[in-house]
Amino acid sequence: MAIGLPDIHVHFPGGKKVDAIFDQFTVNTDQKVKDGGEESAPSPFLLFLSSLATCAGIFVLGYCQSRGMDTTGIFLTQTHEFVPDGPTRMRLGKIGIQITVPPGFSEKEKAMLIRVAEQCAVKKVLENPPDFTVETVVGSV
Repeated sequence: MAIGLPDIHVHFPGGKKVDAIFDQFTVNTDQKVKDGGEESAPSPFLLFLSSLATCAGIFVLGYCQSRGMDTTGIFLTQTHEFVPDGPTRMRLGKIGIQITVPPGFSEKEKAMLIRVAEQCAVKKVLENPPDFTVETVVGSV
């Protein structure tokens, strides 16, 4: 059952660049120079990670705005820890999000910010991953 999300179309504009196009948006990606790219845009993996941070951020922002709270001095920092995954590979083992608040925030307000950040829809998808299918289809040029 679709819930109104657009299909995402991927195009290859040249080099190691890969663009995702949906609605009125184009999201550009590229690879690091050491990987053959130009570093003209974030890599797909960094965009994925930033979607987690910004998703948590929108929940924090929404909470603050709904209560008329000033968001000056509030920001999120996301950290990443990698762990061994076999003899020569690493995998993402832990993601941490810190919510920095200005002095004067009560313990109750801090706890609420954590609670709302944990409602991030992207995080919930990782906690309950969907089934994936990949297939080829023949199209016309």
